[in-house]
Amino acid sequence: MAVIKTINVSKVYPGGSNPVVALNNVSLSFEKGEFSCIIGPSGSGKTTLLNIIGGLDKPTDGKVYIEDKRIDILSSYDRIDFRLHNIGFVFQYFNLIPVMTAFENAAFIMQLQGYSDKEVKERIHFLLSAVGLEKRMHSIPSELSGGEQQRVAVVRALASRPKFILADEPTANLDSTSAFNLLDIMQKLNFEEGITFVFSTHDQRVIDKARRVIKMVDGSVVEDKEMQ
Repeated sequence: MAVIKTINVSKVYPGGSNPVVALNNVSLSFEKGEFSCIIGPSGSGKTTLLNIIGGLDKPTDGKVYIEDKRIDILSSYDRIDFRLHNIGFVFQYFNLIPVMTAFENAAFIMQLQGYSDKEVKERIHFLLSAVGLEKRMHSIPSELSGGEQQRVAVVRALASRPKFILADEPTANLDSTSAFNLLDIMQKLNFEEGITFVFSTHDQRVIDKARRVIKMVDGSVVEDKEMQ
């Protein structure tokens, strides 16, 4: 049964006489526990599609369902609340809070959700250690490299065990060792905790790990294949 579904989703950005069609009639579904990636050249619509699936943006036309809830018609407040309790985001540009340490940034969503201090400490220590940041927990973002900030952002997304992870170029700023370690952790959580992962990526390292690859060109899906 599909847990994420887009039906004839289009997104058009006004541009006077030259509107930009970012998505063109996209219909996709994802099953629970998928580990899938969306590929395609820059401007193909990958990030726009993730943002619409996650309720960060609304389609111009079409419908978006997550677990039978139509999220594209929710109010702004209800979309925020739905994201908080169901979806973990990994953004290409980190979106860390500058005045918070790595630990505080990673723990932020868990604290919003009301986890106990003990639960937060155990989960965040485990994940930061797993991505090699056990000695950087008390550093603020400006003291971290781009790759370290990206790992903090991934930990923040994973921390509260969301049902879905939407990751926009999650390995773009990582060296090979860090990328493979991070992907191994994601695969482990996908298998053990049933988290559904949807990536947008140019990175062959991510593509090689995916069990399904969806290719987009000019806002349309041109290929959708299961990997062996």
